[in-house]
Amino acid sequence: QVQLLESGGGSVQAGGSLSLSCAVSGDTFRAYCMGWFRQAPGKEREGVALIRNGFAYYIDSVKGRFTIDKDNAKNTLYLQMNSLNPDDTAMYYCAARSRSCTWDRSSWDYWGQGTQVTVST
Repeated sequence: QVQLLESGGGSVQAGGSLSLSCAVSGDTFRAYCMGWFRQAPGKEREGVALIRNGFAYYIDSVKGRFTIDKDNAKNTLYLQMNSLNPDDTAMYYCAARSRSCTWDRSSWDYWGQGTQVTVST
């Protein structure tokens, strides 16, 4: 099993920045691909950024603004979010998968509890 614990959410004004962290524990070798997903009220959960072996993937709406990174020595996943706008408001979830990366949220194995990000105008 893999346990994931997010931190770093909060409230920020549009144009601001936030940094999220996800501590990984347990059978960390199972976290072959890791990612950040988000879910806004009334919307489906969507993938935001994925990372595997140093290769990062982003959805178009966050490219150039968000950066995903993983520190294997610290077993921690990060998401640096810059130039935030109100459309980024959502609960952000850390996720891990024991196979190759996919944007299909239904096939991810492990999820954190989420951390709220709120961006105001």
